[in-house]
Amino acid sequence: MPSTFFGLTIASSGLNAYQVALNTTANNLSNVQTEGYTRQQANREASGALRVYAKYGCAGTGVTTNSITQVRNEYYDTKYWYNQSSVGLFETRLDYLSQIENYFIDDDTAKGFSTILNTMFNALDTLKGNASDTNVRQQFIGSAQNFATYFNSVAVGLGEIQSSTNEEIKSTVANINSIAEKIAILNKQINVIEVQGGYANELRDERALLIDELSAIVPTECKESPVKNTNNPEMETGGTYFTVKIGGQLLVDTYDYNELSCVARDYKVYQSDIEGLYDIKWAKTGNTFAGGASYMSGSLKALFDIRDGNNAENFTGKTKVLNANTLKISSPSITRIEQITMPEQGVLTINGRQYAYTGFEFTYKKDANGNDTEEIESYTFTLAEGLNSEQSGRVDGRNAMIGSSVDSMGIPYYMAQMNDFLRTFATLANDILNSKDVQNLNGDPTDNYAFFTGKDKVTGFEYIFDNAALENGTAGTTSMSDTYYKLTAANFCVSTLCVKDPTLLATTKSITGEGGVDAYDLLEELAKLKSDVVLYRGSTTEDFLKCMIADISIDAQESEIFNQNYANIANAIESQRMSISGVDEDEETLDLVKFQNAYNLSSKMISVMAEVYDRLILETGV
Repeated sequence: MPSTFFGLTIASSGLNAYQVALNTTANNLSNVQTEGYTRQQANREASGALRVYAKYGCAGTGVTTNSITQVRNEYYDTKYWYNQSSVGLFETRLDYLSQIENYFIDDDTAKGFSTILNTMFNALDTLKGNASDTNVRQQFIGSAQNFATYFNSVAVGLGEIQSSTNEEIKSTVANINSIAEKIAILNKQINVIEVQGGYANELRDERALLIDELSAIVPTECKESPVKNTNNPEMETGGTYFTVKIGGQLLVDTYDYNELSCVARDYKVYQSDIEGLYDIKWAKTGNTFAGGASYMSGSLKALFDIRDGNNAENFTGKTKVLNANTLKISSPSITRIEQITMPEQGVLTINGRQYAYTGFEFTYKKDANGNDTEEIESYTFTLAEGLNSEQSGRVDGRNAMIGSSVDSMGIPYYMAQMNDFLRTFATLANDILNSKDVQNLNGDPTDNYAFFTGKDKVTGFEYIFDNAALENGTAGTTSMSDTYYKLTAANFCVSTLCVKDPTLLATTKSITGEGGVDAYDLLEELAKLKSDVVLYRGSTTEDFLKCMIADISIDAQESEIFNQNYANIANAIESQRMSISGVDEDEETLDLVKFQNAYNLSSKMISVMAEVYDRLILETGV
């Protein structure tokens, strides 16, 4: 049977239990503003009954606090982590699209394309009435230089954004590795505590907060399962296995984690790329982690979209092996020289394998009369290393590509659009000003230079762009060295010869004809390039900015809408999640009153029992 003082034992268990409950409530209230804190609750159960060998069988022994656990819902956590990757994607993309848009501003705050274009053509109109005046010529040439400088500055700015995204990819990968390491360490610390029967609530909060951060970077999946006793599969040890996957690939496996590494490319994917762009690989295996794949999401995906986005317009074609060192690519996706985006030396991807090439040429299609058209029929690539018979079999007849199809308008896309526009514009302008039948102010031919040209960044050599062979229908197979492929927004310029000597600028086909040196028939043709000639995406020169702004605005508006939508969803999920796991001040205040009353009742019980024992011991002589 129980002892005489059994009632005190029962009452004291209530004191202890509600003291723990009050302490837990105090802890919740003190962490009401702590980021990542999960509300805790003290779990109580009736203590084991005492067998008293009496008619009523057993006597209750009071209350026991068996655990202090978190109040958390795994369903809402999973929903939140899934949504966060979309929030990270569109938030990051919108930030960088805003930066790109700044380079195409043309208003009171900055002189942009339209202002500079109008200035150049206004100077051209002035030159019409003073064709022989070298000062007026110099004024037009200077405005043309400003036109070229504008594109140079935009190209530099876009290159800086590409460099910035590249470095942010590297720092993001380092952050992923750091998070993985911290999660692995926390897993061990949690298991050390929980194997001994405790609950590592604060450590679990730290781990959940890291998962929150990781889920905004890459799509994240988590799984926790109990560790069973090997001798008794039905018995749990108290420890858990905890795995984290990103993009469907294992990052953390309880105490172990896999690191990612950034490996700088030895080649360019696009002609206008900066050097040293990073690919992400798993450090242990060397396998590629496709952070920019179409099935990915998160801020890391957004960085790849901005850095590598080509609007799904990368080079593709069907391969034919000509010999061990030469591949012919037919049915190409790029059939105009103005649209060529691949570098002179790079890598072809065929059947999942990469083959480095050292150069390429192209062949024009023939018309019904056997003359070359301006449409490219095929490309011939020279490989850096020869193919053996096995490799030839794997390559022949397969689809080839350079880079990958990234369905986003990023830096490569905008650079390609500018290159396309400038090559087309320069071709038409130079065909007018630098034909072999045209004379400059000195009566000399102008076919030994190009007015709008490009400058080799290493040698400083200015390209001449001799297209006479194409005009005569005898181009055949053409290398890149003498074509407008060499001209880009980054190297676009006005011929140094004309800048130094304005008399070299041609304004008429012949200075001995009607009008003499003051004739400006060529300038009339050149003026038509502004608004009368369709040369870019079905639009004229002056509509170029509208096309670019339309692209950026549509992309930015889409990102803004989706960013807002996913942010709203995140807020809704977070509200649901916090309604369960967050600390509600009103609810905790009610708990304080409730537990205080219970504590007071247990105290009252001890007081009553004390009086009983006092009467029993002192007055009855027991």
